[in-house]
Amino acid sequence: MPTATADRPWLAAYPEGVPADIDVNQYPSLVHLMEESFRRFGDRTAYSFMGKDVSFAQTDAASQSVAAYLQGLGLVKGDRVAIMMPNVPQYPVVVAGILRAGLVVVNVNPLYTARELEHQLKDSGAKAIVIIENFARTLEQCIAATPVKHVVLAAMGDMLGLLKGGLVNYVVRKVKKMVPAFNLPQAVRFNDALARGARGAFKKPEIKADDMAVLQYTGGTTGVSKGAVLLHRNIIANVLQSEAWNDPVMKKVPAGEQPTSVCALPLYHIFAFTVNMMLSLRVGGKTILIPNPRDLPAVLKELSKHRFHSFPAVNTLFNGLANHPDFNTVDWSHLKVSVGGGMAVQGAVAKRWLEKTGCPICEGYGLSETSPSATCNPTTSTEYTGTIGVPLPNTRLKCLDDEGREVPVGQPGEIAIHGPQVMAGYWQRPDETAKVMTPDGFFKSGDIGIMDERGYFKIVDRKKDMVLVSGFNVYPNEVEDVVAQLPGVLECAVVGVPDDKTGEAVKLVIVKKDPSLTEEQVREFCRANLTGYKQPRVIEFRTDLPKTPVGKILRRELRDK
Repeated sequence: MPTATADRPWLAAYPEGVPADIDVNQYPSLVHLMEESFRRFGDRTAYSFMGKDVSFAQTDAASQSVAAYLQGLGLVKGDRVAIMMPNVPQYPVVVAGILRAGLVVVNVNPLYTARELEHQLKDSGAKAIVIIENFARTLEQCIAATPVKHVVLAAMGDMLGLLKGGLVNYVVRKVKKMVPAFNLPQAVRFNDALARGARGAFKKPEIKADDMAVLQYTGGTTGVSKGAVLLHRNIIANVLQSEAWNDPVMKKVPAGEQPTSVCALPLYHIFAFTVNMMLSLRVGGKTILIPNPRDLPAVLKELSKHRFHSFPAVNTLFNGLANHPDFNTVDWSHLKVSVGGGMAVQGAVAKRWLEKTGCPICEGYGLSETSPSATCNPTTSTEYTGTIGVPLPNTRLKCLDDEGREVPVGQPGEIAIHGPQVMAGYWQRPDETAKVMTPDGFFKSGDIGIMDERGYFKIVDRKKDMVLVSGFNVYPNEVEDVVAQLPGVLECAVVGVPDDKTGEAVKLVIVKKDPSLTEEQVREFCRANLTGYKQPRVIEFRTDLPKTPVGKILRRELRDK
């Protein structure tokens, strides 16, 4: 156990075997990390999806074909490629292919509306997109306004073999009618792109630790969605930090048993991207891909077929599963680590999860800007602490006042983070980057926290008015900007209200211009322009909004009421 120091009191809380610092420069790039794993673990299962296993060797071959195909389109090192898919085996294959070609991954939420997708594709300058056909219609609505020239179209069953894949695609398209009609004449089917790539030549580019790997979009601490520039070294560092942190419990997995993790969080979210996909690649682990975590019976049915050791999730998922009647159809006895992130874990949920699985939820904390993990409770914890834990190896946190000075222990201040996992900055936004980085290289999170004398951190408030719905950031400005475009709305304001299921929910308060405006009209407009988690759960009409003398809307007053 490392010895605590004045500037790192939390080291005393580290479990035995976790070092204060690790060598985060073990790999020149993520490609080196992945290719080492493809060589070491070739015959092992990398991904399990709908009863079909995809090996490390298959992932290696398919991803090299993707890389060759993308190079064949004329894409060159540093070009951005968007991915808009749920958790299907094509996702990790495409990620590996993009990175191996020296290109940059742009993760896109598949539930985005055309407006949201257009912004991200334009802002990132993505020249190509790999998209699952279920969302192709959304792309069709905005592609003309974006720089995207190449479309690769995937289907749910692409990697399930001819018979099963064909059946799955038939059910998705014809029975469940989950693929709205679309017209993208330039699109190439995923399996055709793989075949073309397999015939083409792959030229291995030189990739360095300081090259950009991922553009991860986030609202940060202000309105419009910005791309956090994550370099190869940022994600490598976070993978190795997470591995070291989990080691005290993961080394209890019996010898000869493949470490297995459940990936129910979406891979486009940086939590699953790093802590599920990349970490599993590093350790030669199997990843159980869950395409729709909201379908709890299907999740439990899939998990009942596996023995698994690691389960990163958000509070809502832990809660939904623990309260589901089918919970006991799953063997939870091999679970070694349950990591809660993305949103606050509630005490009642943690208590129930521990009672039912025997594995405590270790709450962690991080942001897209930190690749994402910055802190976590020790994996050897046996009880819920109500904190976000302590900083990971190589990581320092402090709480700052409004002038940027460190506040004393026990006093609230803005959490600032320093470590090898901290982003290089916001994509093409030096002004926004300057706002969040301190002169000594700490990233200001926008969260208000308190550090206790042991070095544990607790979040008490958010500096800005962001609403956190099931681990996703909702920026009031964005929702207000959309709703304000609805004829009949004079003014509006958005605040977060507590919600048992999602932690917080969006509440929209409207002052009408047209007295005949109805709640249903507002909801319909929001459905067309905002993805699900951004849509208001509560809508209230008022005659006026509370404001400062200057006319700024007092969101806090709306929340307090």
